[in-house]
Amino acid sequence: MSLVRLRSFVEVYRLRSLSSAARSLNLTQSNVSQHIAGLEMALGRPLFEREARGVAPTQAADELAADLGEHLDLAEEALAKARARSSELSGAIRIIGHADFIAEVMTLHLPALVEAGIRVRLQPANRDLVQQMLIEGHFDIGISAYPITDRRLRTEVIREEPVHALAAPAVVARIMAAADLGNGLSSEPMLAYSLDRPLIDTWLAGNNLGNLAISPAVTSPDLRVLRNLLAGGMGWSVLPQYLYRSEIDAGRLQVIPAPRRAMTNTYMLVWLATALRHPRVAHARQTLLRRLRDGMAPRG
Repeated sequence: MSLVRLRSFVEVYRLRSLSSAARSLNLTQSNVSQHIAGLEMALGRPLFEREARGVAPTQAADELAADLGEHLDLAEEALAKARARSSELSGAIRIIGHADFIAEVMTLHLPALVEAGIRVRLQPANRDLVQQMLIEGHFDIGISAYPITDRRLRTEVIREEPVHALAAPAVVARIMAAADLGNGLSSEPMLAYSLDRPLIDTWLAGNNLGNLAISPAVTSPDLRVLRNLLAGGMGWSVLPQYLYRSEIDAGRLQVIPAPRRAMTNTYMLVWLATALRHPRVAHARQTLLRRLRDGMAPRG
């Protein structure tokens, strides 16, 4: 039974659409229909019932999908790794993700890809664009600090990063001198990733300050902008540790003591399952997973 036919089946089953599966696999709808027809002939049972909008799986399709599970993704990944060890890896890998994470963390590990003959193309993007660009096939690997909801995408956790509320020492002193922490924070400008304040709201809720209704004075999807403003004495914010460690060591920033435990932010590597067919993508993904998880220092 052809691996290509099984991949077409899995995509149609997941997406409930021949046309959507064809776009995901970069095939024509006719190709996907032929793959499904071939499987149905081999099994002697129909797999899908055609509907006005898309298709509905039959019991045979449900049984086949349950038997396959994630095994097909793993098989394709293994084949791609084998090809990567024995074939030319030259070509470009396209990586999209949070600008500050790419600059402060990812760049430390990119020389390993270049040494393997892979050219690297980086693109900063906000959280919404990362998922969209991967699904549409414009990029090979993404970095996200936010949950991925599309079933076509695969994720692996690469970092659990401590986050803290921060400000310049003089600002922290004013905040802590207030009658309570909420009043102190309200009296200083808030700097945030965006108007919906994802990091800040998580920190506030975790410290029983969820009722603090403040509109950010400055927003920026590149957290390095907020870090630089904080170090210059403007306001307060909540940032991941990779951005503020050196600033604290230099005395330009100080942690605002949290009433409760410290918190972390999860970072994930994200890719489209079918992208692992390309040896350079499979190699890049495996290399980045290993180095980012292990915290391996770059060679240098």
